[in-house]
Amino acid sequence: KLPTMKMLLSLVALLSATLLANAAPPTCYSRVLSLSKEITESFKELQTSKAVDSCVEMLPRLYLDIHNYCVLAKLRDFVAYPRCERVLEVSELKEKARSLYTIMISYCRRDLAFFTDDCSALENPVLPPMERS
Repeated sequence: KLPTMKMLLSLVALLSATLLANAAPPTCYSRVLSLSKEITESFKELQTSKAVDSCVEMLPRLYLDIHNYCVLAKLRDFVAYPRCERVLEVSELKEKARSLYTIMISYCRRDLAFFTDDCSALENPVLPPMERS
């Protein structure tokens, strides 16, 4: 009976540690990373949506890599793009991009590390095999 009790206590301790780890508040980096992925996915969905205005085809490409310094210019250009104001999905996406830009240059400025400044990598990204389509 004693080994079973030890195993049960170990399991409870492991589950408690997992719950505590998942309950930790997001860091600046994790927030920027998740928001950039969310924006990139929303942009992909917007491009494939049949119900969206034809102006979406003219939007600047929006692939975000938060480790590339050029992402800041990419976000500025996307938010400043003058077309598609009447398309709700585009307006929402621009607002998310504006939020990401603000977070990166204000709140998380000291927490982020840029590994490259290759702007062409944001225009023609080399995607992992799982993301290619």
